[in-house]
Amino acid sequence: MELILARHGESEADLLNVHEGRADFSLTDRGRMQAEAFAEYASLYFSIDVMYCSTLKRARETAGFVHKKLNCPLHYLEDLMEWNNGVLAGLKREEAAKRYPEPEGGRKPHVPVENGESHIDFRLRIERAVSMIKHAHPDEKVMIVSHGGAISNIINALYQMPVVSPFRFATGDTGFHHFILKDGKVGTKVLNCQDHLKMDMR
Repeated sequence: MELILARHGESEADLLNVHEGRADFSLTDRGRMQAEAFAEYASLYFSIDVMYCSTLKRARETAGFVHKKLNCPLHYLEDLMEWNNGVLAGLKREEAAKRYPEPEGGRKPHVPVENGESHIDFRLRIERAVSMIKHAHPDEKVMIVSHGGAISNIINALYQMPVVSPFRFATGDTGFHHFILKDGKVGTKVLNCQDHLKMDMR
């Protein structure tokens, strides 16, 4: 199986300096340009059999640009949504720090944020999505369009890292990671590639 994990483009939350997570913001104009550039790049360099996408707007919009270029089946999957950050969603970071300060020493992995989910809940949800996709498309080329935290969790799941891991895999706007899954092994072709944002697609 060939697996490409792609993050959405710049969203309105990035400009407002708020906690995003489950807050359902749209892409900015720049984010749409990024998504178009990624879609053009994908049409040149990828052959995708099926796409899966988070149900949040910023991911759906990004996937829409790619889908138009690749013209392959596109499925929306709630389990690919970003971390459910509950009461933090949409709050200014300064306000959130005052109203809901992070516990000293950090949040324990089994303790959810108020009205949200814990890190263990998040990882379990991501593991469920990855397992379903892997078993549904064992020999196909699959693209997942999701979010930074979700993608980091997917990669940790692929590498069989623990829930509390020192490794975080950052993904820039419309950045993508490329893996080959074969015989129980994970081959890493590229991490957080954004070459499409440097190319002149005119």
